[in-house]
Amino acid sequence: MQIPAPFDYVRATSVDNALELLSRHGAESRVIAGGHSLLPMMKLRLSRPEWLIDINDLYELDFILRDGDKLRIGALTRHTTLLESDEIAALFPIVRDAEAVIADPVVRNRGTIGGSLCQADPAEDLSTVCDVLGAEAVIRGPAGERILAMADFHRGPYETAVGQDEMLCEVRIPVRPRSGSAYEKVERRVGDWAVGAAGASVTLAADGTIADAAVGLTALGLDHTIAGAADLLRGQQPREELFVEAGRLAAAACDPVADQRGPIDYKRHLADELTRRVLRQACTRAAQTQEG
Repeated sequence: MQIPAPFDYVRATSVDNALELLSRHGAESRVIAGGHSLLPMMKLRLSRPEWLIDINDLYELDFILRDGDKLRIGALTRHTTLLESDEIAALFPIVRDAEAVIADPVVRNRGTIGGSLCQADPAEDLSTVCDVLGAEAVIRGPAGERILAMADFHRGPYETAVGQDEMLCEVRIPVRPRSGSAYEKVERRVGDWAVGAAGASVTLAADGTIADAAVGLTALGLDHTIAGAADLLRGQQPREELFVEAGRLAAAACDPVADQRGPIDYKRHLADELTRRVLRQACTRAAQTQEG
């Protein structure tokens, strides 16, 4: 049986209280909500915090709120809440696509969007989703609040811009008219980490051309976004040849490693095929939004 190293535990009563506890207990303290990322690492002793600060009572961080041209999501919002939100499904169908294939109901009932993003695992689905949607991270700390693009929030595998005495409090996603998005994932069995996955977001101009686009991959390298594929799409009419070329670029740009989930060639094939699929679906959904 794997047992974590000894630690102390305290339950925060507010965001300000959580920040004060992080500051008081220093570098050896960690925030915990669902715990599905942190606890396995503690059991393997890859993480050995001396203090766990439980934020499950911070209902001020559990919300989904439309605010003008942005959708605001509290960091403590559970995966199940995201999966079941009709508003999110209408605005960002990629979120429901991804949430439906994240782990299992037990994990989705406890895990949070904030925990997923802060884990910064290259195989984590919501990091790709937020990247392609152009989301922003709202971070609070002793110096106040700061807002970062996802490209700046994620600094590398298992590393974010959140300081030791700071917390991710909110995710803000821009709402764009005539937009569609999609996510597809291949896994060895239901609930497993991805062998490979792809996400795309597309915004159409009034004439039906692609005004903006983003393509991202999961578990196929350290970088989530494929800039070359997005550059190819802008200003073009959606068509199959374009999707094929974008898939080829994604396969060439990704950097998978061979492991128990599959060899490199197979993973590059997934990058190609899944990129084509999500672009078709995203463009179809954007066109339907435009017609509506």
